[in-house]
Amino acid sequence: MSLALPAGGQPIKWAVTSTRPSAKTTRPRRRQTARLQPAPGEDFWVFGYGSLMWHPGFPHLEVRPGRLHGYHRHFCVYSHVYRGTRRRPGLVLGLDQGGSCGGLAYRVPAAEAAETMDYLYEREMVTAVYLPKWVRIGTAEGPVRAATFVVDTDHEQYAGQLPPERIVDLILQGKGRSGPCLDYLENTVRHLHALGLRDRPLERLQRLVAARSSVTDT
Repeated sequence: MSLALPAGGQPIKWAVTSTRPSAKTTRPRRRQTARLQPAPGEDFWVFGYGSLMWHPGFPHLEVRPGRLHGYHRHFCVYSHVYRGTRRRPGLVLGLDQGGSCGGLAYRVPAAEAAETMDYLYEREMVTAVYLPKWVRIGTAEGPVRAATFVVDTDHEQYAGQLPPERIVDLILQGKGRSGPCLDYLENTVRHLHALGLRDRPLERLQRLVAARSSVTDT
């Protein structure tokens, strides 16, 4: 999905219709955290910072560019399912502590709340490497309270601060249920550009990956 904002950066309003393997962790497979519960009968928001920006997969009424403070987008999660395998892991994004992160806030209709939450938990919590959390997202129209998934730094799939060379290795080798890890990186950067958002660490990473690929191809 390619997004373009109208002049002035006003929110995009869409009427949208709906369109596991296990992993051993250092905790129980499903960490015992309270399930996020939207307020009954009210629309709620979901914040996307990676693949949810181009493939949300749930019905929504409105999309706003927004910024989360206190967390930053970082390739810090070993992927054993969607972009890699346990034997040949890839690396995907997580919300890690510190800094800030630009992304998209989706307004989900109240009638779709339960189904959307089920879908998000099924999608994001395959190996329980993320922690569901309500966060405050700043938007041009004012702040919203949104559901998102931050990385569990105690989980075995949390990669932490890897050297750039190792991140490149994992991105180039990773391929899983949703395709190559390289596609994931390129899609993220492309959609951030479409929104007028810059993520310079990701752009530098993309250049490093491209340079490595050109050397490999020669």
